[in-house]
Amino acid sequence: MKKRIVITGGPGTGKTALVRRLEELGHTCFHEVIREMTLKARQEEPDAGHRTNPLAFVQDPLAFNQKILEGRMEQFRAASDLQASLVFYDRGLPDIIAYMDYFDQPYDGQFTDPCDELRYDMAVVLPPWKEIYRQDHERLESFEEACEIHRHLERSYQECGYRIKALPPGPVDTRIRDLLDMIEKGT
Repeated sequence: MKKRIVITGGPGTGKTALVRRLEELGHTCFHEVIREMTLKARQEEPDAGHRTNPLAFVQDPLAFNQKILEGRMEQFRAASDLQASLVFYDRGLPDIIAYMDYFDQPYDGQFTDPCDELRYDMAVVLPPWKEIYRQDHERLESFEEACEIHRHLERSYQECGYRIKALPPGPVDTRIRDLLDMIEKGT
């Protein structure tokens, strides 16, 4: 039986490092779809200033979110064809709703229905971690904004019916051990 584990959290919480290490250890992982889209949006919107998430400066945020939705749905469906019994995702479908709420963008069933239909077996959230937080060309939010996004993510997953599991800050290998233990115990 395949288990789908989504790893979420605000910017700069260590998600990408965790997913990369899981992959190095031989686990099947799907990476964040928005990274490449952000770079492209920055190139297409040269006067935007790029101090915030691309959803705040792209000309058509709804179309941008639709592309994210399509990418995450494609990842979810692609996992069905894999032999792996454990699949990890760097962000999931409810993340889209959380960010749309954060940016006060309207949405409809086009975004909420997939969250109901394509379900992860476990949602793991990584809390804000000030000691490692750094803004860069992909992580555009301030730490305070990242904390607010974290709150929206928790609410989004809970509203989608998930009982989220928290994975506290710590060294990557410790987090991996704790995560795999959490999955094995089903807690």
